[in-house]
Amino acid sequence: MSVVLLSTAYLAPVSYYVLLARAGKVVIEQHENYQKQSYRNRCLIAAANGPMVLSIPVKKNLPGKNSIRDIQLSGHGNWQHMHWNSLVSAYASSPYFAFYRDDIHPFYEKKYKYLFDFNEALREEICALLNLEPRLEYSKSYTTGPETEILDYRELIHPKKQRLEELLPGPYVQVFDRKFGFLPDLSVLDLLFNTGPEACLFLMHKQ
Repeated sequence: MSVVLLSTAYLAPVSYYVLLARAGKVVIEQHENYQKQSYRNRCLIAAANGPMVLSIPVKKNLPGKNSIRDIQLSGHGNWQHMHWNSLVSAYASSPYFAFYRDDIHPFYEKKYKYLFDFNEALREEICALLNLEPRLEYSKSYTTGPETEILDYRELIHPKKQRLEELLPGPYVQVFDRKFGFLPDLSVLDLLFNTGPEACLFLMHKQ
């Protein structure tokens, strides 16, 4: 796979990390306008009652266009505490949660000002835990229109759009799969907590 273009994302789905693992080069867009109800500020996990959306509240936008780099996190509802408790509730019984929890928990204690910085710090940590070393850079300006050398996934990986089946690895054991069956393309944390060191193998090779 050649060069791929991605948006920033909060605990992005497995398909996003498949691209990070397989692409020859990844460009993360940092000059786009913020879009609501996308993976930029939300993720999907498997909880006891089924799929659960964790959404980061952001401060109200000013009138007009708002660059993703300027979007600030809101402290409304103590969301970091709530998201961490949701992750613990969903994955405490998974095989590798105890192994990785001390790597992930600090992100739910430290205060960040900007959504982009928070997302990218988390992504860097998760890539390290997955032993992924993507060849990655940030866009120097907003990328417009199709470019032959770039595969644009900014809007293709989206919670309201059909999953990209060609990017999904085979099923793996999940905490609640006896209750709900296998739930594909959840947050990469679902894959990491359930498969541990084998997570990178799922990302690199379609099972």
